[in-house]
Amino acid sequence: MRRGVAMLFTLVLLASIIAAGCGGPSAGGAKTIKVANYFADDHPQNVALREKFKPMVEAKTDLRVQIYGNSQLGAEKEFYDGVRNGTIEMGIPGMIMQADIPKMGIPELPFIFKDLDHANKVLKGPLGEELTADLEREHGVKALAWSANGMRMFSSNKPLRRMGDFRGFRLRMPNIPNYIAFGKALGANVTPMPISEVFTALEQGVVDGQDNPIATLRASGWYEVQSYVLESNHMFSPNLYIINSEFWNRLSPREQEVIAEAAKESAAYEWELLKKSIEEDKKFLKDQGIRFIVPDKRFRAAMEKAAEPIYQQFYREHPETKDLIERIRRTSP
Repeated sequence: MRRGVAMLFTLVLLASIIAAGCGGPSAGGAKTIKVANYFADDHPQNVALREKFKPMVEAKTDLRVQIYGNSQLGAEKEFYDGVRNGTIEMGIPGMIMQADIPKMGIPELPFIFKDLDHANKVLKGPLGEELTADLEREHGVKALAWSANGMRMFSSNKPLRRMGDFRGFRLRMPNIPNYIAFGKALGANVTPMPISEVFTALEQGVVDGQDNPIATLRASGWYEVQSYVLESNHMFSPNLYIINSEFWNRLSPREQEVIAEAAKESAAYEWELLKKSIEEDKKFLKDQGIRFIVPDKRFRAAMEKAAEPIYQQFYREHPETKDLIERIRRTSP
């Protein structure tokens, strides 16, 4: 009898050890989903995760969600690689994967979207699914939902009112080819760097300005070391809820269903928060002394003209993307 009990105990212990290796359990045995991103805690991305994704998943499953914003688990490349190799279950990166999957860079081409509504319609429909179709096969991560960082604008320590003002302007941009090419096309001296280093670079005068949606300008505190914002809306900055494919495949069908639903609801809520926050962010930034500049038609047309060679180069390097880009441009908002 004792031998049978001992054997049963051994089998239970062995099963527990195997289970522990298959899903990153937290204390108490529940599987934990770590969600990494680079946004400040009060950015709409993390607000949506806290108010929608986490409570939905935890209410409907035994899974536990831990949110790591503010680059706590590394800059974008580090946490994206973490999701790819499974040390982090989920993340909300930008389009860092475009280096290997060129069509993922399409949403960040200059002036491809007219506004947030246009971007939302494209990315949440069949065209958005077409963009992410190769992600799981190429990188081992599954796309769950598109979210938005917003329309990008230039912040600066001097006014940018015409193309000539970009000459000699030291501009921080993400280390992404489309961004760097556009900054150079404007005439700026582009310095790529991770988002976690931007405040110090602005404060110390290493760079004169940067480009990001104003929600990020506010949430990251960069307004403390900038004076102007050019409302260029020159690029849309998307984000993507992703999950490690192996982790996903170990989940039950019910858990997969809940996570997919929660990701979509959380992302949709984030879009709403972002749209509502634009005027509020603008008022806040004005109250902090930031002066906004709206480009006139001539200036905007000059920026759009400067961007056109980027499309031509993109078509030469990735001819298979031309039809997809043209379909996006033809989609009405």
